[in-house]
Amino acid sequence: MRTHRHVLAALALAAATTVTACSGHSPSGTSVPPTPAGHSWSVQSLTVDGRTLPAPAAAQLAIGDRQPYEATGNYGCNGFTAGVTFESDSAMTVKPGSTTAMACEDMAFETAFAGLFQGRLTIEAQPGRVTLSTAEGDSITMTTEPRTPDAPLTATTWIVNSLVSGGTAASLPVDAQGRARFTIAADGSASGSLGCNRFSAKATVDGTRLTFGPLVTTRMACEGAPGEVERALTELFGSNPLTWKIQGGTLTLTGPGPGPDAKGIVAEAASAAE
Repeated sequence: MRTHRHVLAALALAAATTVTACSGHSPSGTSVPPTPAGHSWSVQSLTVDGRTLPAPAAAQLAIGDRQPYEATGNYGCNGFTAGVTFESDSAMTVKPGSTTAMACEDMAFETAFAGLFQGRLTIEAQPGRVTLSTAEGDSITMTTEPRTPDAPLTATTWIVNSLVSGGTAASLPVDAQGRARFTIAADGSASGSLGCNRFSAKATVDGTRLTFGPLVTTRMACEGAPGEVERALTELFGSNPLTWKIQGGTLTLTGPGPGPDAKGIVAEAASAAE
C-alpha cells in the first residue's frame, strides 16, 4: 500500500515534469528550438520575390518574454515597435506600432523589412536561428549569433553570384555560377576570371568609389551563359567610377548610371587571398 509520502513524491514529480515541458526544455535538459519570444535577434537577410537582401549590421529584432508581447527593433537605420500575438509555437501575428522616419542609405531594405514584419507569419525555429515567413513565401531570417564582420575589399576573393539591373538582382545561370571571381590586392592590382577569360587590371579605391583601369584579358571564345556574364562584367568594370558597399561577406558594386537604370553585381567573399 502506497504511503502518504509516496503520493506526495509522485505529485511533486508530475508537477516538475509539467513545469519542465512548459518552460521549453526537455527533462534531460536539452534545449527545444526556441520561438522568437524572449530573445534578441540579429537579422541576417530578407527573401522577397525570390531575391535575397543582405541585412545591414544594425538590423535587429527583440521580442519580450511575457504577454502582452512587444517587439522592438531596427530596420537598419530607423527604429520600430510592434505588438505580437503568438497563435502557437509555429505562428504569430504582428501589429506594427511606432517607427522613426529618418532618410537612410538603404531605404529599399528598410521598406522591405517593414513590409514583411506585419500580419500573420509562420515560424520555423532551430537552435539559435529563426525564419519568419509570409503566406506568399517571403521571409525574414534571424540568428542569435554575432554578425559576421565586414570582409575587407582588398585581399579577399570575391565570387560573383548575381547581376544587378535597375536595383533588381538576378542570380547567375547555373552553368555560370562560381566561375566569375576577382581579387584586389593591397597594392591595387586586380585579377581574376570574368566567367570565361582571365583578366588583370589596376584598381584605385577612393572612399566608396572603385575605378578599374583597362582590362588585360585572355582571348578565349566564350559562349552561352558564361559569355553573357563575361560581357556584363567587362562592361561594368569599364564604366568607372563604381560604387562599392560591403555588408558582412557580401559586396555590391554599382555602376555610375542613373539610379533606376544602374548596372551592378553582387559577390560573396570566398576566402582571404594569399
